[in-house]
Amino acid sequence: MSEPQKTPFMTLGKHLKYVREQKQQSLAEVSGAVEIDAVALERIEAGTERPHEDILLLLISFFNIQDQEAVQLWELAGYDGEVPDKLRSVDEVRVSDKAVVMLLAIDARTMYSDGLDVDATDTGMTLTFTQASAKQQQSPIARIGMSYDQAEQVMRQLQKALLQRRYNDGPKQLPPSIGSDEHA
Repeated sequence: MSEPQKTPFMTLGKHLKYVREQKQQSLAEVSGAVEIDAVALERIEAGTERPHEDILLLLISFFNIQDQEAVQLWELAGYDGEVPDKLRSVDEVRVSDKAVVMLLAIDARTMYSDGLDVDATDTGMTLTFTQASAKQQQSPIARIGMSYDQAEQVMRQLQKALLQRRYNDGPKQLPPSIGSDEHA
């Protein structure tokens, strides 16, 4: 017989660690992206701690784990209840033995912000965009986490867009002709 597992979630932890290493991500990068302590992620990978459902969903999303592999991780975590629909592939969702086609609507609206809070940690940054409410209180409308490398890329793109807007806006004009009035 095989030796019993010494930690309750060892298979889950080993799988998550394997995926992280395949994606060439450090503990610090992943923990910053899903906003948990690196030590907590290390315990999850060691199999001594089960991640909260939200954290596991964030890890699955961050690593872009799809279909059956995502369902397998969910089941390894041993949560009570059904696997969330967002982890199932279209092929697995059936009603009365008939396939169900799901169309996901993407909200393409632009959210305008008039405030920004920045939280910097050792592993990355979290930008919280806010908007003033009727009571003049700032309400969060979007929250985005990123590594410092990505933050630098965002800064360069913003600077480029601002410069293009400042110097390339307005009608294009040809330079004045030299001496054109003298020959008329």
